Amino acid sequence: MLDFRMETFLTVCRYMNFTRASEKLNITQPAVSQHIRFLEKHYNTKLFRYEGKKLRLTGAGEILRNASLTMMHDEQSMQNEMQKSEKEAEIRFGATRTIGDAVMGQVLAEYLARYPHARLHMEVENTQDLLGRLDQGQIDFALVEGFFKKSEYDFLVYSREKYIAVCSADYVFQSIPHRIDNLFQERLLLREEGSGTREVLERCLEAGNFNIQDFGERMEVGSMQTIKELTKAGCGITFLYEAAVRRELEEGSLRQIPLQDFPLTHEFTFIWRRGSIYADWYRELFRRFTV
Repeated sequence: MLDFRMETFLTVCRYMNFTRASEKLNITQPAVSQHIRFLEKHYNTKLFRYEGKKLRLTGAGEILRNASLTMMHDEQSMQNEMQKSEKEAEIRFGATRTIGDAVMGQVLAEYLARYPHARLHMEVENTQDLLGRLDQGQIDFALVEGFFKKSEYDFLVYSREKYIAVCSADYVFQSIPHRIDNLFQERLLLREEGSGTREVLERCLEAGNFNIQDFGERMEVGSMQTIKELTKAGCGITFLYEAAVRRELEEGSLRQIPLQDFPLTHEFTFIWRRGSIYADWYRELFRRFTV
């Protein structure tokens, strides 16, 4: 069971504000300060510092935060395990929308063919939401396409996928595109903030000293399937993983936009909390999911 002072510490980490932490925990602000002082005395180091009026974690505080999140995750997993028999044990995991929609159907069908009595629970959310659920112990592991702090998570590369620009088969460009900046006059259909698919595009644009706002028209859509339908209808262009549009490319309802400066691949990654006592089990699940 996580010490109540550690729970206070993690709550302060979440809000970076003693007053908001006290409100969330329903205790007084002096009590929050007392809990933090106890931990700083126990570990003989400062956990927070102020930069101007902003509260920041120290290096030691960051180490304690990472370790505490892993302990909280493992405690939740252990509690779930204790409440169920081995026969009833459920594997709870997350997948980002591209992976969940384009990859996991076949993977899970093959898994259930080999392990017909397995109990699986898959949550499909964007990368940032899944990282939060992983930290809180709500899922055991996740398959993500977005970026994550490698100092906080152990990981195995699940696959490497092409990331491409696509449009409808009969889309008419204002001028023939050869480079990514030639597309700025087209409407960009993109996922919401926190999506791994969007973050890959944002980082690629930044590498060329561009950004999302360089597209004159943008439309944000939280559903990958809706983005594909809008793209097929000629409502704009988009950037997706080839795996997500392979069927549409093969049937000819979508086509790849050939760009000279956009040969991009990105990893789909299997992740779990770094230092977890269940690491060997997660590696075994990774092996089962990739057979």
